[in-house]
Amino acid sequence: MTDKRISIVIPCYNEKENILNMYNRLINMFQNVTENYEIIFVNNGSFDGSDEIFDELTQRDKKVVVIELSRNFGSSGPAYTCGLEYATGDAVVMIDGDIQDPPEIIPQMVDKWLEGYEVVYGIRKKRKDRNLIRKIGYKIFYIVFRRISYVKMPLDAGDFGLMDRKIVNIINSMPETNRFIRGMRAWAGYNSTGIEYCRQDRQAGKTKYSFMEYIRASKVGLFSFSYAPLEYISHIAWISTVIAALFLLYNLIGSIINPNAPRGFATLIVTVLFMGSVQLLSLSIIGEYLGKVFDEVKRRPEYVVKRVVNYSRENQYLNQL
Repeated sequence: MTDKRISIVIPCYNEKENILNMYNRLINMFQNVTENYEIIFVNNGSFDGSDEIFDELTQRDKKVVVIELSRNFGSSGPAYTCGLEYATGDAVVMIDGDIQDPPEIIPQMVDKWLEGYEVVYGIRKKRKDRNLIRKIGYKIFYIVFRRISYVKMPLDAGDFGLMDRKIVNIINSMPETNRFIRGMRAWAGYNSTGIEYCRQDRQAGKTKYSFMEYIRASKVGLFSFSYAPLEYISHIAWISTVIAALFLLYNLIGSIINPNAPRGFATLIVTVLFMGSVQLLSLSIIGEYLGKVFDEVKRRPEYVVKRVVNYSRENQYLNQL
């Protein structure tokens, strides 16, 4: 047990079937951790009747804070950002509202935090996900991210984890709009460690994000923490130059050896298509970075709060001093 304050941030989007289960499991977990805690649900534009359950919880338990966003702001990044800015704990735990990450792991994270680690992340040692394509996609993303990113992030470490107040303050101070929280957490540095666990399949409801939304979320991480795609353009350009030079040399030698031989029309078509595809690929990579710059210079807020229940702004300032 500890007397330090622990905040739990839970983004929810149409998770009506999981809210009470998550709450009950967290309450049972906190009995062996601390009595000084808060549970922050961030309602990311749900339309399945979740607000009725949230209203019931906030009336029953004043330690439950509900932040309702004005609409759905996409993936869990904006919701986590909102929760981190409102959290008042000495340590903050981020966990998805679908309960695929078990709350029962949190006491182990708190123990590691009390030992002196500022960041304790969950490592998905095994996934009980029935969707094989999604499992393979996750694995590929983490491998690619680790290879090309200038931030070293452990494999299979998602958003689920605990951060000390100083790390939360650092992340809250970052002005960027395209926020990849687990990458920002790794960028901040400090002592960190991981705890392995088995990620469960959904017990209720269905995933609310399509394949393309997973792709968009992956691109936010890759293009926010890597310059490698831009460097690859120069590599492709050099390779294309070498190939073009070889073709030129081949044609020159052919014209000398057999000046009357017809030149290959198919070779010309393939060359044009190849160069066109290289140019389009290069433009698409540059466009991704320009799009991120466009988002940043607009300086729009990442989320808009519609209402907040059971929260005192004064407590937030006191805990950040």
